[in-house]
Amino acid sequence: MRYRPYLKDTIAISEIGLGAWQLGHHSGWTNMTENEALRLVHQSIDFGINFFDTAPNYGHGTSEERLGKALKGMDRSRMVINTKFGHTVTGALNFSPDYIRTSLEGSLKRLQVDYVDSLMIHNPPSSYFDGHKNDHYEILETLIDEGKIKAYGASLDTCEDMKLLMETTNSKVIEAFFNIFHQDTRGGFDMAKDKAVAIIVKIPLDSGWLTGKYTAESRFDDIRSRWTKADIATRAALVDRLRAIVGPEKNLAQFAIAFCLAYEAVSTVIPGNTNLEQLSTNVRSADLTIAPDLIAKLEQLYQSEIKPLNLPW
Repeated sequence: MRYRPYLKDTIAISEIGLGAWQLGHHSGWTNMTENEALRLVHQSIDFGINFFDTAPNYGHGTSEERLGKALKGMDRSRMVINTKFGHTVTGALNFSPDYIRTSLEGSLKRLQVDYVDSLMIHNPPSSYFDGHKNDHYEILETLIDEGKIKAYGASLDTCEDMKLLMETTNSKVIEAFFNIFHQDTRGGFDMAKDKAVAIIVKIPLDSGWLTGKYTAESRFDDIRSRWTKADIATRAALVDRLRAIVGPEKNLAQFAIAFCLAYEAVSTVIPGNTNLEQLSTNVRSADLTIAPDLIAKLEQLYQSEIKPLNLPW
């Protein structure tokens, strides 16, 4: 495992982090037992992973609870934890600045820690990214002063939102939606490097599509049931187009994660894992290197063919 800079006051973090959404019970994915979740976290540590991303609403709090149990007794200074606020344990939304402290205290209790390394505003409406018009950031600064968090930022989906956040706040972390099929946030990478803002890449496998295991006939009964038949057919065609470019012999999931890691601005990539086999496969992605000309070809594919489609998440 290789490691990259994260925050000024943290250790370097693993290029592959553990996205803990799937750890939770009733998380919107196939249910994982608590023992399975604990084994997954412990195996990730054995692989060299030291970065963990969670949120109160993942499994209605059970993701944080299980992560806390798995990490209990370990050297806290060697583990970097990111959580969020805005999507509550009940599944409701509450982005009120008055709720930040309450949400964080709940997360700390479930995680069984005294602090988290970073706290994200969890995909709010775009208006919340303007630090000149919101009280959130003053409260977040106070939480830094109190030692409850080391840094703050936001989980978001667009370059426009990234730039607004960086221009108007002292955010030092951004969790950005970025993968081969969704490259809009790449437009904010240079600014993030200039401002020393760490980037966590979320959804690097496009909710499973970039594993290459789905087709136009695939149907979903989990959180991905949001896609229409037309959405599925469109994505299936894009997977075929991608395979024609990268070659059929490639492990597409590993290639997709390696694509995200090809950008120096990225600190870590957090693919989801529902079992130990997926975890092992995802970790090996860090061993791959993609030639610059192929990266350029995939960037052009996005600009010319994929971006105009305005794919839904």
